[in-house]
Formats: sequence, structure tokens, C-alpha cells
Amino acid sequence: MRPLWTGALTFGLVNIPVRLHSAVQAKERVSFRLLHKKDLSPIRYERVCQKEGEAVDWKDIVKGYEYGKGKFVVLTDEDFKAASIASSKTIEILDFVNADEIDPRYFETPYYVVPNKGGEKAYALLREAIRNTGSVGIGKVTMRTNAEHLAGVKVVGEAIVLEIMRFADELVDTSDFSFPSESGVRPQELEMAEQLVTNLSQAFDPSKYTDDYRANLMKIIHAKMKGKKIEVAEPDERESTQVVDLMSRLQESLEMGKRSGGRGGRATRAAHGSTHRHAKRASRRKTA
Repeated sequence: MRPLWTGALTFGLVNIPVRLHSAVQAKERVSFRLLHKKDLSPIRYERVCQKEGEAVDWKDIVKGYEYGKGKFVVLTDEDFKAASIASSKTIEILDFVNADEIDPRYFETPYYVVPNKGGEKAYALLREAIRNTGSVGIGKVTMRTNAEHLAGVKVVGEAIVLEIMRFADELVDTSDFSFPSESGVRPQELEMAEQLVTNLSQAFDPSKYTDDYRANLMKIIHAKMKGKKIEVAEPDERESTQVVDLMSRLQESLEMGKRSGGRGGRATRAAHGSTHRHAKRASRRKTA
């Protein structure tokens, strides 16, 4: 597989020759063309000036930043060059931080860091040091364009993984929203919810979760290619935002789990143990 980037990963005075490969497979998109309904001819888009209503040639088009309604400042190629970051073939780890301290919202796109010839020992050394300390290396990388990316260097199995991260100003602060407090949750509801969570708990198996919409869409496409008639199922019209009695829904959910066999005696016993502990704590609070 051809590397997306080749350079060096450094920490302190240690330099490791490496290359980056994508850690995810690009999903084949189901793409569509817009067609003229009358003759199924593809629709062509034109660059039309809103003021004149006429098509504009590429040579007469410039890039502008809208700083106010209908007000633009034009940027030239020289402006973009002046703002560009010097291309670097080095990923310098600036800091090591505790992995538990990083909000998962910061992580975006993963890449495998693979050692080049001569870098194997230093690679293994860094990997084990990160693993044993539970750390994530934080640095910066410039890939493909002049855009600078924040990057996290972590360990996954035997691989070092570099994950492109978002900068702090890219995250929406939770204070912009209003979230309910736990004071409105009754102890009985919490006990039943925890029991339901325990009953539904199992080891994570990503292969069991599939893109059903895409699969259904491809079935329809293949059927129509063969000239078959498509039968469309009626959508579920149940109101998802309806306010319901939580206790009754929790009880129904637990009963469904019992009828289907649940997740085994161990999970059930753990749930009962959790419920018993909650009951004891609630009793002590009442006594106090």
C-alpha cells in the first residue's frame, strides 16, 4: 500500500523514520447523477454570476471572504502563499499527556505509523513507553496541503497510530446547551435502568453493526436494473418524542429480556447485586 506521508517521528532527540498509511477503508459511496426526467440526460452545472445572470469563465473567477452581508475581501494566490505553513517532513511530539485526560471529541482521523528501514528498534521503544505510561503524544503534522493539523500519537496493539485531532476552538462547548440534572431521576428508575444496561451488556463486536440503509438501497438498485417491481414497506409512524411512563417502559424492557433469555445468569446476578446495593444505600440515606 502506497504511503500517504513519509518523514520522521521525533521525541526528544530520538528520530524515527516512518511512513503513514490510512487506518480506515474508504467506504464505497452510492453516488447519483441528476438527470432530466424527460430523456434521462445528465444535468450540467454552470458558474453563473448572480448579478448579471450569465455564465462566468474560470479565468474570471476569484476567491473572496465574506466578512459581512454581501461584503467581500478578495484573496490572491500570493495571499495564500503568505499564510502557508512551511512544509515539514517531521512529526515532533511536543508533549505527552495522560490518555484519560483527552476528550474523545478531539480525535478525528486515524493513520498507522509504520517504521521505515533502520527505525524498527526506536519505534518499538516509543511504542512500549507510550503503552506502559498510558500516555498520548501530542504534536503537529502538515500533510498534502499547507494546512497544519494537531495530532495524537497512541498505541493500538502492536501499532503506533497517529490520529488527526481537532483544535480546541473547533469543539462546541456544552454550556451552549441545557441538559437535565440527575435530581429528577428516582432511585427505583435508576436501579431498573442499570439492571437493563447490565442485561444488555456484552463484548464489543463491531462486525455485527452494519449499514442497513446502504444495503437496502443497493438491493433496490440491483432489482431495478433487472426490471423488477419494488415493494415499499410502510414506515413506522410511532411518535418517538412522546412522553412516556419511564417505570412501565423499563419494566417492559426487562420482561422482554427475560423472555429472550437475557445475557446469562452472571449478568442477572450482577444486576441483582447492583439493585441490592442501591437499595441498601437508599435505606441508609432514609435512616440518616
